[in-house]
Amino acid sequence: MSDPLLLSPITLRGLTLRNRIVVSPMCQYASKDGAPTDWHLVHLGKFALGGAGIVFCEETAVEERGRKTYGCAGIYDDRHIPAYRRITDFIRSHGASPAIQLGHAGRKASCGPPWTNFRPLTEEDAAAGMTPWRGVSASEIPAKPGALTPIQLDEAGIEEVIGSWRTAAQRSIDAGFEICEIHGAHGYLIQQFLSPLSNTRTDAWGGSLENRMRLALRISEEIRAVWPEDKPVFFRVSAVDGTGGAWDMDDTVALSKALQARGIDVVTCSSGGINGPLNMAVVPRVPGYQVPYAERVRREANIATCAVGLITEPRHAEEILHAGQADLIALAREVMVDPNWPVRAGRELGKEDYLDVLPPDYAWWLRRREEIRRISNV
Repeated sequence: MSDPLLLSPITLRGLTLRNRIVVSPMCQYASKDGAPTDWHLVHLGKFALGGAGIVFCEETAVEERGRKTYGCAGIYDDRHIPAYRRITDFIRSHGASPAIQLGHAGRKASCGPPWTNFRPLTEEDAAAGMTPWRGVSASEIPAKPGALTPIQLDEAGIEEVIGSWRTAAQRSIDAGFEICEIHGAHGYLIQQFLSPLSNTRTDAWGGSLENRMRLALRISEEIRAVWPEDKPVFFRVSAVDGTGGAWDMDDTVALSKALQARGIDVVTCSSGGINGPLNMAVVPRVPGYQVPYAERVRREANIATCAVGLITEPRHAEEILHAGQADLIALAREVMVDPNWPVRAGRELGKEDYLDVLPPDYAWWLRRREEIRRISNV
């Protein structure tokens, strides 16, 4: 019997993944001056030990001012490289592909972590060593009431930001990452240019859909130019803006076609975020609620997609792949509960040697336990 599709290898350019299970980027708010710590080594390492095909580090800022919080990850300095290399070496040594998501908070910068509802930093925070700073954006429109008004990027500022993405990608290569994802979703800088709700410019970077897509496409071109030819580049998009939004699926398909033409390999289809940090859904949050976005992009833009959004059951993930709705399945909070979810998937989907994704010493002991159970009829 052939292996389940979820647990079968897939090749993207010259990179073959052991399965189609992706650990999504999960912000930890535990970095020190942008650099990962032992927390990240353990947090990410356990997913590689657990058998995932791709393990993403969290959204990683391409500029210091592009962080949301003081605890956010960054790769805006060469000193960050060895800290990430320690993690990527570990991930790769246990059979997973290390991946990085490069982003820029834009106007969502200078705030507290999510358990403060991303409260804008104040003078009280400054007294504690966390001085507020003004973010940058497409237009001078604050992210929400009480937030600082961002600086509208001029032509030179836009080119500087694009250059920061390119340099961050080069550092990511040196840090040992095999996959790069451009974060163009969840209300961050790229989406701030894409959405007419946050981009009211009248120059070449605003107005028409073509102009609003310009930053996303320029960044994609720059990263694809420096990223190894045999390694894939992903792009995460908010397929629809969110409640009261203006960006829709027709726009996402148009963007995805343009990305595919520029050498982007996979589009990860999320949603929302432009109208607030936690307002990231415009449909009920049922299992697989964002899968239709991935399906339409895959079908109409002729590009591979990654499905996300409350996909927690192995059989559901397998059904999505068999139906041709996506090429990869991403999980986040579910693997926080069960880092060995790929093992569970193998067992439930009938893979004969499902323990093989674990380290050999783990697998040996667990097989021995299974043999004892069979002998004992337990």
